[in-house]
Amino acid sequence: MEYRTLGHSGCAVSAFGLGTMTFGAETGEPGAHEQLDRFTEAGGTLVDTADVYGNGRSEEIIGCWLARRPAEITEPVVLATKGRFPLDGAPNGAGLSARHLTRALDASLRRLGVESVDLYQVHAFDPWTPLEETVRTLDGFIRAGKIRYWGLSNFTGWQLTKMVHLARALNAAGPVTLQPQYSLLVREIEWEIVPAAADAGLGLLPWSPLGGGWLSGKYQRSQRPSGATRLGEDAGRGMEAYDRRGTARTWDVIDAVQKIADQRGVSMAEIALAWVSDRPAVTSTILGARTVAQLETNLRAADLHLSPAETAALDAASDPQPTDYPYGELGVQQRGRRLAGGG
Repeated sequence: MEYRTLGHSGCAVSAFGLGTMTFGAETGEPGAHEQLDRFTEAGGTLVDTADVYGNGRSEEIIGCWLARRPAEITEPVVLATKGRFPLDGAPNGAGLSARHLTRALDASLRRLGVESVDLYQVHAFDPWTPLEETVRTLDGFIRAGKIRYWGLSNFTGWQLTKMVHLARALNAAGPVTLQPQYSLLVREIEWEIVPAAADAGLGLLPWSPLGGGWLSGKYQRSQRPSGATRLGEDAGRGMEAYDRRGTARTWDVIDAVQKIADQRGVSMAEIALAWVSDRPAVTSTILGARTVAQLETNLRAADLHLSPAETAALDAASDPQPTDYPYGELGVQQRGRRLAGGG
């Protein structure tokens, strides 16, 4: 397992993190604890959760695991959670206000059974709360010893840039990470979000690097999903819905991943994960699995790096192909020009 710094912080984390959205929902406590055991045995350190995962159950399951394992196993764990969304319909029960975040963090700490978390992430932008209030609240959490670092999740380029510069203006601790959706099927963040994060020194923690399972090869072009898979149980589920994501481009990407996987003698998941892990600004790629067997397959990507030719082939197949300026071909050409008379 490789280790990288958590954005511009001095904290090192494993190049692959364990996502726990399935804990308490699709994966019961015994299976979740087995995943945590296998992940840490493999050298994994970053464990990522959120208060809304399993309506708090994911944090509780992790808390039980932390309490039942010896310190030599749990001490290396870099624990990350998130707050923003409601767990009930209470007034002030959502958002990035001081009131909600304070209550949300305290509840997360209780469920996890810890006095502090390493990384606290705001789960999405809140257009109603003044950004100054959110930044001062997060800075206060650090000063109080409740969190060590804070980060962003699902923010756009302008939103994260505004947060970064506001923190600097307030002389407050700023974010160190951004957790975006990122995969061979979702590359549009490269147009604005990745450059903004890199400029600010934020490390990326990509979620859904397998495109909701599409890049593992579990779905077929000529056959609608069935059986014990996410889309087999609900083909219209979320962002990865079969009819929504099953485009010609998606199948072209899957074919390209399959070709390289066959040449390498590895799984498609390993190829797709290796591509994400080696993208610019990526700190730790979040792995999500229902079972230990799926996690085992994904962890094998930790030892895999693609060749320049393989990366170029995947880049070409997955190019989102913006149609016009400034992201299309003319914009790329212009950004590549040197100033007149320059060396």
